[in-house]
Amino acid sequence: MRMALPPLAMIWAMLALAAAADTAAAADAAHGQELYDSRCGGCHSLDANRVGPAHRGVYGRKAGTATNFSYSTAVKSSTVVWEEKTLDAWLTNPQGLIPGQRMNFRVALPEDRADIIAYLRQQSDK
Repeated sequence: MRMALPPLAMIWAMLALAAAADTAAAADAAHGQELYDSRCGGCHSLDANRVGPAHRGVYGRKAGTATNFSYSTAVKSSTVVWEEKTLDAWLTNPQGLIPGQRMNFRVALPEDRADIIAYLRQQSDK
């Protein structure tokens, strides 16, 4: 009796998941800090609201709940919790994750997103 091979789409999905796991496992929080400072620091800070909300403690926090920040209705009414997958989706395409939000910045490379997320997670554990 021969076993059927999995469909090609399933193989691609498994490879994508493995690549994402490798990227997350290899994330470099120190490099993430450099990226955060250079790419995110113009609008965000760890401890102060600026054009965007403060990020210390963002990992594990529900979107739209940072103290004293005026969020868009879209972000306030979303059910997003900032974790690995949601932060990656947000940094890839904010409008795709939460239509109607106001951030117009993307991080193109998956490795850079993983490093920024590792840094934010590190800063949220403190």
